[in-house]
Amino acid sequence: MKIAILSCFYPYRGGISQFNACLYGELGKRHDVKAFNFSRQYPEFLFPGKTQYVTEDDEAVKIDSERLLDTANPFSYVSTLKKIREWKPDLLLVRYWMSWFAPSLGYVTRGMKGRCKVISILDNVVPHEPRFFDKPFTKYFLKGSDGYVTLCDAVAEDLLRLKPDAVYKVIPHPLYSHFGARKDRAGAERKLGLLPGKKNILFFGLIREYKGLDILIDAFSGLGDDYQLIIAGEPYGSFDKYAEMMEKAGKDRIHTFLHYIKDSEVSDFFSAADVAVLPYRSATQSGISSVSYHFEVPMIVTDVGGLKETIGDKGTGIVTSDISPEAVRKEILGYFANPEIRRNCIANIRKVKEELSWKSFCDKLLDFSKTL
Repeated sequence: MKIAILSCFYPYRGGISQFNACLYGELGKRHDVKAFNFSRQYPEFLFPGKTQYVTEDDEAVKIDSERLLDTANPFSYVSTLKKIREWKPDLLLVRYWMSWFAPSLGYVTRGMKGRCKVISILDNVVPHEPRFFDKPFTKYFLKGSDGYVTLCDAVAEDLLRLKPDAVYKVIPHPLYSHFGARKDRAGAERKLGLLPGKKNILFFGLIREYKGLDILIDAFSGLGDDYQLIIAGEPYGSFDKYAEMMEKAGKDRIHTFLHYIKDSEVSDFFSAADVAVLPYRSATQSGISSVSYHFEVPMIVTDVGGLKETIGDKGTGIVTSDISPEAVRKEILGYFANPEIRRNCIANIRKVKEELSWKSFCDKLLDFSKTL
């Protein structure tokens, strides 16, 4: 089968690009796969981080792709569609995670519908930080696909609210396995400059308002000196609010690594962590949970989006009673007070890891495509 994937690949960095590289690699073992990439993903003034691109010292997988689609240039929509048509795929896969991409990706999918099967893999239908144009743009995009894959039930519910007749399948996010093996804890702590013998709490990933880092810092302020907090990720926007909170919470017990974490660095943070905390205000699924599974680190999460479904219901972590510092603090204290909780979470993570392979994901995806 000839399979085209239209999304971001190297030299773009981040979780979407990493996911696509894994998808491309697995599908390419049995099929003829071609990657169609963005020539420009966002105009620089719209991108909240330092850079969209892989830097010289990153270890991102270098997927061979054709860089065509400029989201800000409608003329490129036409040329991208022409190139994909010329390649004549049997199946076109498109990733969708925010409405900025709706005009460009929607133009291409509408132009391919009827020429091949078109499946959209939906990370989000409703963005975490919504804007007035999200729903009309997303409805435009959705009309170009034959079927949809969501990574959790929460996104499927959002899909059906906008497109009640959607043909879809829920396939959980596979595990990221390209970060290497778990390292010796003591060595990881030394490398990160952490104090040994402490209870290590990890907040990992891009720092955005909806991810609730302020909730976690507030929760941490009520914990004793035997705890330390590790914050690892690039801020999208000002970090000033969090810095002020850290001063009050005990800055000497909080260790910050405020930059994009390279693939080779990820294992250090998860090898040092006792638990990862995802205190999100809103969520669908989280790629961070996939990384936590890989390193067998239990999680404490808020009950939003698909987090309860993908973590709490599987017993791989704890779900808080509400989205508040008090609720997060309570579950942190309970987690460390009862070693049996950690053992049970790790045992359940090991069971889940067997189910969440890239081969399994791709098999389910292709089986779904045959039904369209």
